This record gives sequence, C-alpha cells and structure tokens, in this order.
Amino acid sequence: MSLFASVRRGGSLGILTMTLCLSGLHGTAVRLPAAATPATTFPTPHAPHDEPPTASTARPQKATTPSMGERIVFVGNGLAERDVYFSRMETELHLRYPELKLIVRNMGRPGDTPGFRPHPARVSQWAFPGAEVFHPELASHNGRGFYPTPDQWLTHLKADTLVGFFGYNESFDGPERVGNFEAELDAWVRHTLSKAYNGKEAPRLVLVSPIAYENLSAKRDLPSGDNENKNLTLYAAAVQRVAEKRGLTFVDFFRSTLQHYADASHPPLTINGFAPTEAGYEFLGSTLANSMFSYQSRVAKADPALVLAAVKEKDFFWNNDYNLVNGVHTHGQRYNPFGPQNYPDEIKKTREMMGLRDQQIHEVATGAKKALQVDDSQTHVLPPVPTNFKRPIEYLDGKRAIESFTMAPGYKVELFASEKEFPNMKNPVQMSFDNKGRLWVAVMPSYPHYKPGGERPND
Repeated sequence: MSLFASVRRGGSLGILTMTLCLSGLHGTAVRLPAAATPATTFPTPHAPHDEPPTASTARPQKATTPSMGERIVFVGNGLAERDVYFSRMETELHLRYPELKLIVRNMGRPGDTPGFRPHPARVSQWAFPGAEVFHPELASHNGRGFYPTPDQWLTHLKADTLVGFFGYNESFDGPERVGNFEAELDAWVRHTLSKAYNGKEAPRLVLVSPIAYENLSAKRDLPSGDNENKNLTLYAAAVQRVAEKRGLTFVDFFRSTLQHYADASHPPLTINGFAPTEAGYEFLGSTLANSMFSYQSRVAKADPALVLAAVKEKDFFWNNDYNLVNGVHTHGQRYNPFGPQNYPDEIKKTREMMGLRDQQIHEVATGAKKALQVDDSQTHVLPPVPTNFKRPIEYLDGKRAIESFTMAPGYKVELFASEKEFPNMKNPVQMSFDNKGRLWVAVMPSYPHYKPGGERPND
C-alpha cells in the first residue's frame, strides 16, 4: 500500500511518504528483521554448489562447426553483460546453426576481471585460487551468503565452450599494469583449462579483445578516444598474446571496430564511445560468429526478428536466475529464516520455464514454430507461502489512513497521490523531484522480484 501526502506547517510544504510493505513474499505478509543473520545451516537447493572435476582430456581449440547441443557461456565484464538486453550475439549463432540446438548463457557482469568477481552474497571475491595476487588493492570484501562461485555456475551450466570478454575496464589501469592484466588473464586461462565443467573434458576457450573507443566528440561532449585507444591497443594485444600462447581462438573486436569507425557512412556503433547500441551488438555478433567457428553464413529460414524475440524471452528468465534482484534475500544474509519458504521453489520454476524457452528458440530457428507460445502448465507448482504475521492486518485507504494520524499542532496532511488515482503506483521503491518540480516515482510491482508464472513486468 502506498500513500503520498503533503505535510503543511504554516507556509512550508513537505512530502510524507508512507510505503507499507506488507507483501514482501509475493502477496504474503512478511516482516523481516533489519539485520537478520542467516543460520549456520539451512536449505539452499536453488544455489548450484557442485565443483568442477579436474579435466583429464580437453576439447579441441580449433575453430570448427559447433557440436550438436553445444553449451556456450559468455564471461567477462560490461561488454558481455550489456548484450543480455539486446541478445544479438546469441541470436546470430542460432541463425547460422539452427539445427544444432545450441544453449547459450551470458555470465558477464560490469567490473569483473579474469580473477576478480565480487558479489555481495558471495563469501570470496576471487574467481580462482591465487587470483588475489593480481589485485591486492581489492582485498577488502564483506560478502555474506551462498551465491555460487564462477566455477559452480559453469559446472551447473555444463559449459562446453567459454567466451571471455576482458580488457576494457582493465585498460583504465594504463600501460603500467598491462603486464599484470596479461598475467591475470593467463592464470585464469590455465585454471579454466584444468576443469571439466561439462563433466567430461576441459572446455574450448575463446578470447575476445575489447572494442575500440569510438570518436563521437564532434556531436557529443565526449573524449575523442585517442588516449583510450592507446591503452586499448596494449590490452587487446595482451589478450591476443595469451590466446596465441595457449593455442586459443582469438577474436579481434578492437581492429574490426576501429576499421568500422573509419567509414564515415556507417552510423555510430556506440551510445557514448564504448557502450554498443543494439546495431553495435548486431555487428559484434556477426564478427564473433565469423571468428569463433568455421565460417558459415546464415542458413536459418526463420524470420530473424522472431528468433531474436525468442532469445530475448529466454534471456528474461536467465536474468531472473543469474542476476536475480534483491539477492540479499535470495542468496544473502537475509535469506534465513523466511527465504527457504519460497525462493528455492520459485527459482526451480524459473529454470524450468527457461528450459522451455531454449526449446522454443530451437523450434523457431528451424522453422518448426511460427509464433512464440510456450505451455508452462507442467512446470513446478509453487506451494503456498505461510505468513509470519501473528496479528490481524487492516489495509486503510488514503482518507481513512490520514484520519488515523495524530499530527503535531500546526501540521496538516493532504493526500495527493495513491494507487486509487494511479493504479500503476504499486510498491514504490524510489522517488525524486526534477528541476521542474515534478515528482517521479519508480515502482516495483513484482517486489521482491518477478514471480515465475505471474504477470511479466512491462519494462
């Protein structure tokens, strides 16, 4: 329940916001302590915890046609992560290999490096043993919870092929630390090639350089990119040296984007010099597919827009697994005592729905399905979640709520906005006045996160 009221005293005006969060667990009244601490043992079946076995054999590193059902995982920082919102790189692979039923997941996260992977609900910020030597300045970490480690996620995903997107944010360390970056990347490569994430053999590993910085300074108040590209040249070369040293496929996004920028007839590939547009990711997806596997043009007979829509639908569910919001409740220090009642079941259902969307991608890409429609009726049934409130709850409308206030002398409360006037104003999480005096309210109707099987958020 949400009320926005103005509080007047004399000629002054203030804002009183009442957000009664009585629906924390998807419609069930809950009350969480301000600083709940998880017990030492509690069920966490939704958090992958299996460690990868040591690899005794390895997949060939040569670029060739992907295998049937190959499971491909993108890892890296912002360049990889941002494509979760466009889904162009994965879509290009399905359009070129529609019959192979590829499974693709994106584990990119801004700020990640080969060895530094912080998460507030992960006890350690390091991706592999020994990674701490490359970033002693990042030794401080206060993660509390049981969010899976990178290796646990890759084991859960049964990764056959990993595509590493590193080097852009690391390039801000300048020429002085490019050697440190190269050593860190090489250490991660050696660690990765020692594990059998798919349970059978070491993965194929593809390394991708950062893109070049695009000069948009003629129309925008942005850097020209000259200094940025000096550093990016060094870091892209470091990625290439590691790939050549370990016999891995190297995809040169740096040179390909630099060449693309040189043609003034091309529209910009980025919004600000370094963050690609959707058209930018379409270009990168083609570049990646050209180099990652043996060359093959698009052979899918399906409508590319429909394939893209199918991939985006799957990525919505992947985002609600890997990047699930309010992680402090789902995997962190506020999981216990109430989290076990609903989060394991909800995430189980999310993964089942995601699997059906993978199947839909394959059916659309091969032309077996002409429209997006999935039957989720056989997925996990969510059990009822008991309330922990031990007293009756009465929801008051705006007028009655104001009448129940006891105001200090000289103060008056006036209701100016509620869910009655604005039906979409449910579960407000933030508000701000702009320089024109307008109030903007950010809402999260699905708080604390999307309930699988429920109405999808419209954003």
